[in-house]
Amino acid sequence: MFSSRCSRFITNFNYVQAKQQIFSGILRTNSKSTCVARVNIVLKRWLSTQLINDGKLIIVRETEGRAVDRREMKFPTVWLRDNCQCSECFHDTTKSRKINWERCSNETAIRAAQVTVDSSKNAIIIDWQDAHKSKYDLKWLKQRDFSPEQRKKYTEEVYKPKEIIWGKQDYNKILKIYDFHKIITNDSDLYNWLKSLAVYGVTIIKDAPHDRTVSRQLADRIGFIKRTTYGEEFEVKSKENARNYAYLMTPLPLHIDMPYYEYIAGINILHCLVQSKSQGGANLLTDGFYVAEQLKQNYPKYFEILLKTPVDWYDIGKDSGMEFHNIWREPVINLDTDGRYHRINHNTTKRDSHFTVPLEVVDLWYEAYDKFLQIAYASTVELKTNPGEVFVFNNRRILHGRTAYSDSAENKRHLIGAYVDWDIIYSKMRILKANLEKV
Repeated sequence: MFSSRCSRFITNFNYVQAKQQIFSGILRTNSKSTCVARVNIVLKRWLSTQLINDGKLIIVRETEGRAVDRREMKFPTVWLRDNCQCSECFHDTTKSRKINWERCSNETAIRAAQVTVDSSKNAIIIDWQDAHKSKYDLKWLKQRDFSPEQRKKYTEEVYKPKEIIWGKQDYNKILKIYDFHKIITNDSDLYNWLKSLAVYGVTIIKDAPHDRTVSRQLADRIGFIKRTTYGEEFEVKSKENARNYAYLMTPLPLHIDMPYYEYIAGINILHCLVQSKSQGGANLLTDGFYVAEQLKQNYPKYFEILLKTPVDWYDIGKDSGMEFHNIWREPVINLDTDGRYHRINHNTTKRDSHFTVPLEVVDLWYEAYDKFLQIAYASTVELKTNPGEVFVFNNRRILHGRTAYSDSAENKRHLIGAYVDWDIIYSKMRILKANLEKV
């Protein structure tokens, strides 16, 4: 009777549950030989492997559980050998491949002689034709499965969260407001804030102290500030003999900061210390990815022109004790290697009079650019921050500007800003996500 109960119990286990309970001692109190034998059978049969294509492809199959849940994974042996995790091939402390590929580029090195399943270690073992031996953890393999579903999961959950584009009608739904103190003190709030920035491109932080270091505190919480030719932190206020158009009280048209940089500033952190009491001084913003998508859907010819035609962006001047002459040539619309929107370049004040394209392209480009701006301004929303609020946005994505305003002797609009690179942000997000999942 015991054997029958045990058999039914183990049959309904999935492998992980069985393994955890067996080795934690939960089943040892009833460790009759019949039960243990049944457990061993389940462990051995849970996974199967197949070597095909003359030893150049390995198929790993799950054989237990519901048919719809079983995974079949295929791994080229050349990739498996390149990613051998043994101490001879991989340095675990630095997470770095040690192997010199020239040693493994011959046929015997990348052909498997035998593949076996190590049930107790939840792994597969490969004996190679050149006598090398490799072991691969099943969880590790699952995370690197070449299936379309796993590749999509990795690119959208580990590499970069998938952006959600939004129009004027969606603004109130997508704008997330976060508390300054919670971001500074709580990792979960920090992660949620950064994820909102990555997905929607814009957030507001409230209840920041009246302190000139707020932007730096937020940057330091992520990683570190990106220094530019305008220094680390920068002050946005009306200045005599202004060296940047943003330091005037006149209307500031929609733009992206610093399109003249190859390594463009990632996010802009703008802390409001003093807001203008005049009717102006409001921020203007629109999702540049939305503008590009509208252009693609409705004016595909114009989209292709702005995607393929390089534009000369420049900045010449002197600030923070440094003279500079920056130039970067890149189209208005940029995609990444996966075809996702990556970066928008637009800044009328920093678009060079040099336009290094064939003559016949010029008129068409201006037509396309004009349509792009029509869509952008039609999609613009207005936001006027209050003292103690921080406006944070993706500078590669959010076109932003400002309405004109007037200072007075008693009221001078004053914001302090800082930039952080997206490389630093994505790195922080991955670390936070991994740590939070452990809790």
